[in-house]
Amino acid sequence: MSQQHFAAPAPTTRPDPAVATVAQRGDWWRDAVIYQVYPRSFADSNGDGMGDLEGVRSRLPYLQSLGVDAVWLSPFYASPQADAGYDVADYRAVDPMFGNLLDADALIRDAHELGLRIIVDLVPNHSSDQHEWFKRALAEGPGSPLRDRYHFRPGKGAHGELPPNDWESIFGGPAWTRVEDGEWYLHLFAPEQPDFNWEHPAVGDEFRSILRFWLDIGVDGFRIDVAHGLVKAEGLPDLGSHDQVKLLGNDVMPFFDQDGVHEVYRQWRLVLDEYAGERIFVAEAWTPTVERTANYVRPDELHQAFNFQYLATEWDAAELKAVIDRTLDAMRPVGAPATWVLSNHDVTRHATRFANPPGLGTQIRTAGDRALGLRRARAASLLMLALPGSAYVYQGEELGLPDVVDLPDEVRQDPAYFRGAGQDGFRDGCRVPIPWTREGSSYGFGGGGSWLPQPEGWGELSVQAQQGVPGSTLELYRSALALRRSLPDLGAGDSVEWLRAPAGVLAFRRGEFVCVANTSGESVTTPAYGRVLLASGELAEVDGGETKVPADTTVWFTTA
Repeated sequence: MSQQHFAAPAPTTRPDPAVATVAQRGDWWRDAVIYQVYPRSFADSNGDGMGDLEGVRSRLPYLQSLGVDAVWLSPFYASPQADAGYDVADYRAVDPMFGNLLDADALIRDAHELGLRIIVDLVPNHSSDQHEWFKRALAEGPGSPLRDRYHFRPGKGAHGELPPNDWESIFGGPAWTRVEDGEWYLHLFAPEQPDFNWEHPAVGDEFRSILRFWLDIGVDGFRIDVAHGLVKAEGLPDLGSHDQVKLLGNDVMPFFDQDGVHEVYRQWRLVLDEYAGERIFVAEAWTPTVERTANYVRPDELHQAFNFQYLATEWDAAELKAVIDRTLDAMRPVGAPATWVLSNHDVTRHATRFANPPGLGTQIRTAGDRALGLRRARAASLLMLALPGSAYVYQGEELGLPDVVDLPDEVRQDPAYFRGAGQDGFRDGCRVPIPWTREGSSYGFGGGGSWLPQPEGWGELSVQAQQGVPGSTLELYRSALALRRSLPDLGAGDSVEWLRAPAGVLAFRRGEFVCVANTSGESVTTPAYGRVLLASGELAEVDGGETKVPADTTVWFTTA
């Protein structure tokens, strides 16, 4: 691949710009494979070291050839970039570092021409402190009606010198910042990200208008950032505990997963249903249980919710089986598809997680055994793609990319890295720009460098190095996605038939399809369930009606 691939495709004339022109299939999202693009790190069209929309647009044919159904774009809105675009100053504008609205429109149109759908990120829990509402609220001072659109409060203590409550920021430190006039405002993340007050009707009105703005341009859906965080408990009560980040996902918090959030999404669903073309909502909802996650995808609310319980599960057959069963059992009563995800822009890539000992969580700072990590990652990917429901692929995982765990401190940009007692702050490691070519100053990412340094040897993991190479991780994904699209028993449905299997092995049937995943550290012998369709590692010849499945390997069979 050469730099010429970044030239934008020639524009073409298309009918009805407000409606996706891709061939429509009812409920396409129920078994879709959705590819997450982190625009900063995907492709740079102008050589400034930062990925952009024109770069994404130039690489759409690659995504089509990979075999995904839709592309989810992380934020590209106008933003001071205090948190990589998750601090939005203007929800109806594109940040100049990524392009402009015409570039967004062209990207959406070209994607539709290629049969790809586009899902954009929406950030409704908080804005940037440079949002016009917040700037005016500060300027107008206490008593300003605009302060009611955020959470401004007087402080505690004799002189209001203490925060209004004991809530802590997810990024570390108190969740409150005091302004010059003495009042405090709430920010569950960075101080540059003040939380909206969703009890104020103007906030709901504004976001329904934002939804229509992007739906009119032609997007096919929205991924909702911090979907569980919009509504806070009445009175903003103290939590009564410190080190609150460790409690997240284990209990209902006064600032997360409040029941009132569901009325917001019922209103949003009414807006979405006004539009043709099977548009969808996807929730980023960190909840204590999959049963509470299911509340977000009831028939009159959202369509999908990320399955973080699955993402956080170790490479262990018993644990995986348990979370698969719980997920399918929770989603079936509400009629929603399960979702499966292994990596994203907020957690250590699974090729590195699985390279390390279990129990370290989703933020890992060591490379571990990279060969082991890649072998397990390939096997985990085939297992994920065999399950009923929708699957999410994070850019670069189809190349087997590990996290970059040795970034110098001076290049880090994760805001959590600079605040104590919060998230680990090492998310930069999974955000390093991906390699497209074996050589070049940024391995084909763009004409210049890259905003985060890429490691030496990155080119050997590039698209160019793996394209057309039998057994490469890229070709494994392509083969798996092609089979998933062609076989009626893959993707669709809401259940699996578990088969008897040795310890450390998962085996299930779905119609004429059988998946066997060996999570143990040893080879195991299983029945030969039929013809081998695909395997994540090398297999010996099937002998005497049995198959020897190597350690950390997944095999797909067909009985047809």
